Amino acid sequence: MSTPFHLNNKTVLITGASSGIGRQVAITCSEMGATVFITGRDKTRLDETFKLLKGNNHKQFTCDLVNETERNTVIDSLPNIDGLVHCAGIVLPAPVKFIEEKHIRQLMEINFDSAVLLVSRLLRSKKLNKDTSLVFMSSIGAHFPYNGGALYNASKAAIEAYSRNIARELHGSGIRSNCIVPAMVNTPMYDETLKGMNLTEEQYSGKYPLGIGKPEDVANAAVFLLSQASRWITGTNLSMDGGYTLTIL
Repeated sequence: MSTPFHLNNKTVLITGASSGIGRQVAITCSEMGATVFITGRDKTRLDETFKLLKGNNHKQFTCDLVNETERNTVIDSLPNIDGLVHCAGIVLPAPVKFIEEKHIRQLMEINFDSAVLLVSRLLRSKKLNKDTSLVFMSSIGAHFPYNGGALYNASKAAIEAYSRNIARELHGSGIRSNCIVPAMVNTPMYDETLKGMNLTEEQYSGKYPLGIGKPEDVANAAVFLLSQASRWITGTNLSMDGGYTLTIL
């Protein structure tokens, strides 16, 4: 039986692949048949991800996507790609009273600027194949704010607006753009976010009817959006919250 739910013969670039969701997206994409190119700032952790990939012909780049020279070096080294999953990002919890310009620049450069500049250069370099699927990681916080999350949530709201513009401008080339909008997922960012919210794990997990998400849950959604199974989907946000918003609406 043939199925569109695979990534055979597709080449996918995954940023932020050194840990968490990005690492699992890279692993799952390789398991589903893709050739993956992964980036991350931490070489040791990126090496760990690379060793977990299935199949052959994958490649890794230790790279800070905020750095123009490093970003362009990666792009110039890429073949044409069929998909991008942009997972690079930081949380940086900060109550609004204590936000300073340096915090804005640090968070927005990594969470928003790097995505915009990466895609722009990929387009100018003609590295995106027809029917490429672009997938960006947003957050449920863009729609349901929490204490200390002003900057992070604003950066994710910005990425959602940007993704919709891509979908509108590039549909003629068959290029699709969508966001995955997860609530809390059990990654290294999990503890950091809980600290910013002044909550224990027990207090927070009780808000999720289906429990806290796993990286595999998000990775499976990314595979769907990269595959031909989602060929008629663009400009959307896929909410993944384990029922969290049911408890606050």
